[in-house]
Amino acid sequence: MNLLLGKPVADKINEDLKPVIEDLKKKGVTPTLAVVRVGAREDDLAYERGLKKKFDSMECGVVVMELPEDVSQEELDDTVANLDKDPDIHGILMFRPLPKTLTDENIVKSISAVKDSDCMGTANMANLFAGNGEGYAPCTAQAVIEILKFYGIDLKGKKVTVVGRSLVIGKPVALMLIKENATVTVCHTRTADLKAECKAADIIVAAAGKAKMITKDFVREGQTVIDVGMNVDEEGNLCGDVNFDEVSELTEAITPVPRGVGSVTTSVLLKNVVTGAVKSVG
Repeated sequence: MNLLLGKPVADKINEDLKPVIEDLKKKGVTPTLAVVRVGAREDDLAYERGLKKKFDSMECGVVVMELPEDVSQEELDDTVANLDKDPDIHGILMFRPLPKTLTDENIVKSISAVKDSDCMGTANMANLFAGNGEGYAPCTAQAVIEILKFYGIDLKGKKVTVVGRSLVIGKPVALMLIKENATVTVCHTRTADLKAECKAADIIVAAAGKAKMITKDFVREGQTVIDVGMNVDEEGNLCGDVNFDEVSELTEAITPVPRGVGSVTTSVLLKNVVTGAVKSVG
């Protein structure tokens, strides 16, 4: 069993970005991400701390726009719109879900593709669907592709089963896999025979958001399993959508949780912000 750790992948992305960041610094530009956070949910704060640490280590900036939970829709929309116009901001990340009193409807329609660093807007979703190479894919979905490529896992002609159909991971990663010439089946928790669909695959991407749902009954020898899940089990431990202890005994390669896909996501976000900074200077 090969353990597909995220750190070497993230390190390679970071290393490739260093000369680009240095060149931008010489031109007086510091790649800067704006984080829009409504309230103070602990999972948002934890992710925020992690990305701040990453950006600081690469001498890039993070500006946090913290808004109260009772913020008006107009103020939220205006906050993102003003960041979109700010030449010193090169990427925008808004934490979702928003409180039930708010909607992202106006933001996803108006945010520019070049600053939409995590593909929440309709412009980048359209770019992703078209497969035109413009804009950005969702960072976690891109992290899946980065891991597969880094470890030399050929996708051409391979059967891939994606378990999950969200706009954040499932659907985008399916489109990205198709672009890499994989044959993709998208499943979900209501798929009639999910076990059979998973067993038929060469590669499984687990992104349903249900702790340890993929057990040894879903897999066979020789498969690659990419676990995108981020859950907490009954003992309070962080775990994925895959029962790692069971599945790792059968598969050829597998990502752990933690230390897998999540380790790469922040570096992909950084890469998108740096790309935005490069575009800002022409």
